[in-house]
Amino acid sequence: MAKQGFKVIDCDMHIHEPHDLWQRYMDPKFKDEGPVGSNRHFRDIGLSFRGKPVAAGADMTFVAGWKEIRDEINVRRYSEEMAQGFDAKSQLKAMDKEGLDCAIMFPTRGLLVMLIDGLEAPLADAIARAYNDWLAEFCSLAPQRMYGSAMISPHDVNYAVREVKRAAQELKFKGIFLPNYHLNGRRWNDPVYEPLWAECQRQGLAVGFHGGGMVDAVLKPYGSRFTEFQTLNHPMTMMPVIVDVIAGGIAARYPELKFGFFESNCSWVPWFLNRMHEYAELFGVVECPDMKLDPADYFKRQCYASVECDEFTAKYIPDFGYEDNIVFSTDYPHTDAKFPDAVDAFLKLPFTDQSRRKYLWDNCARLYGIA
Repeated sequence: MAKQGFKVIDCDMHIHEPHDLWQRYMDPKFKDEGPVGSNRHFRDIGLSFRGKPVAAGADMTFVAGWKEIRDEINVRRYSEEMAQGFDAKSQLKAMDKEGLDCAIMFPTRGLLVMLIDGLEAPLADAIARAYNDWLAEFCSLAPQRMYGSAMISPHDVNYAVREVKRAAQELKFKGIFLPNYHLNGRRWNDPVYEPLWAECQRQGLAVGFHGGGMVDAVLKPYGSRFTEFQTLNHPMTMMPVIVDVIAGGIAARYPELKFGFFESNCSWVPWFLNRMHEYAELFGVVECPDMKLDPADYFKRQCYASVECDEFTAKYIPDFGYEDNIVFSTDYPHTDAKFPDAVDAFLKLPFTDQSRRKYLWDNCARLYGIA
């Protein structure tokens, strides 16, 4: 389905889960404890757990003016998909509208679930397994075009390792996703997670960290204003994850493991890696003994950041040597996505055809092992 001569993989296409997913797919033992999707209005993406809302930032649903803006955008862009309940058939048709040959599926409501600190490990595992079962069924409509990214419960690494194996061997998923913040106060390079990285490398699954984590102490003052909060949230909360992966030694210890940093832009990556280089050069030998290479070398070898369809500042990425580390995403079907014109918008950016081919297909195919 090449668009203007370019094949396209969406590295981060979202689905819109039904509000009763966990009630329908949870292990009966945990069914009454599963999260419940909100249904306050059409296209509500909220989630509650044990009677309390789960929030990844300010609840923008009822901020003055936001509801009207959101509803107008959603109706204009997604009316057909909404009418079909965002089911698998509508997802495939949306891919055709946008010009996507294939896509990696990420959740919407499901991004919030594992943000709950202190979630009991068996319950967290049951929540993840239920989502993955539903997603496998969803993707089965077109398994050569729609690929799953598994929800993994990191609350107990033994459950996480087991689900990684199942995702790769039984569900035929291409990767896993994790939140871009520190769960239960542990950095991602904490030794407790070592079996998880080892199993992902063994199974050949990419590890995708997705932007938009919970409000931390730095962002909390901006939590009630969407414009300010969202400006800061995605890139700022991704930076510590890259530090964990590179300076924390994960990339060094697992040289065949691939990492994606999604929905956080990419234009800041050269500056950030240069800053990491500066301090690694000064103190890295003492403080980061596993990091034998320059931070940029680890990123070039194993890491990928996503470019937005209107991110014109990414024009300079090749100048810094990261042309092989950028992947494309549409962010469908979220309110700030440019569907169904994301690919067209991207192709208007000031990139060479070589960069376009790499960003739209080659790099993501390498990241996820897609032929």
